[in-house]
Amino acid sequence: MRLRLLVVLLAAAVLGLAFSFPWLKTPVLLALSNGLAVSGVIVLIRAGQVSFGNAMFACLAGYAAAFIAREWHLDALLLIALSCAFAALAGAVIGVFIVRYRGIFFGMLNLALSMVLFSVLGKFGSLTGGTDGLRFDRPTLGFVHFEREGFETALLVLALVLAIGAGWLVQRYFASVSGQALAAIKTNETRLEYLGISAKRVFWGGYVLSATLCGLGGSLFALTQGLVTPEMGYWVRSGELVFIAILGGSGHALGAFIGAFAYEFMKLYAAALLTGAWQLVMGLVLIAMVFMAPTGVFGMIERRLRTGRPS
Repeated sequence: MRLRLLVVLLAAAVLGLAFSFPWLKTPVLLALSNGLAVSGVIVLIRAGQVSFGNAMFACLAGYAAAFIAREWHLDALLLIALSCAFAALAGAVIGVFIVRYRGIFFGMLNLALSMVLFSVLGKFGSLTGGTDGLRFDRPTLGFVHFEREGFETALLVLALVLAIGAGWLVQRYFASVSGQALAAIKTNETRLEYLGISAKRVFWGGYVLSATLCGLGGSLFALTQGLVTPEMGYWVRSGELVFIAILGGSGHALGAFIGAFAYEFMKLYAAALLTGAWQLVMGLVLIAMVFMAPTGVFGMIERRLRTGRPS
């Protein structure tokens, strides 16, 4: 009950912040899209695996949205649905062979695939726009034409609804039989096989869910910017998603969004105050979190909610 109240309060705070300070709508939208992508990373962490290439699914979804918007000028809701489906399909195909690997091999294979995608998008400029990327016109949203400010407001509300829905879905998945089996891959995969449950099939399902969530975040990111570039799939971007997962905490889907907002606003103000050195601030924060709060910000909040006292 306390956790549900916390979600309601955070959602109200997000809306209040965005409407009180309209210039913060874009950072809030970027934080929500990052949170959705990070929730996909958390699904893999649940299985004890860390991917250093999951940004490729966000990138694929973003480019899918851009291509479809340029060719067929569909509504934003259809763009999100189709780009997520494309990311899920890519995850299903890639997952067939990549779920056979664990640990550093799993992480590095994802990294290698993301760098292949980054190179392809950069080299085939006639199709992908090269390093400049692809721009597309602002689509309708709910089949209604909005000006820029109205579009950002409507997109923000939609992103918040999707974030709450995705968080609920992830938590239901973790509590399901498939989610429990996914967690067992981390603790004792051999015992899982002895029970007659295919660890590869369970992991494949989690991988597809992870790709879909990253695709959802990528499609929202693309709609917010009106532009997609190969940088969306660069390995540094994947590293940011892992950073956010550590910062917010991987024990609950809410940690992805807490970490995403903390990251986005730390980066915003650190870049303004320490131009060219904001990465130093992020690095120091990460080191501090690893030593002082290994379960992330959500871990500290959860302990306080359970005990009613500061952790």
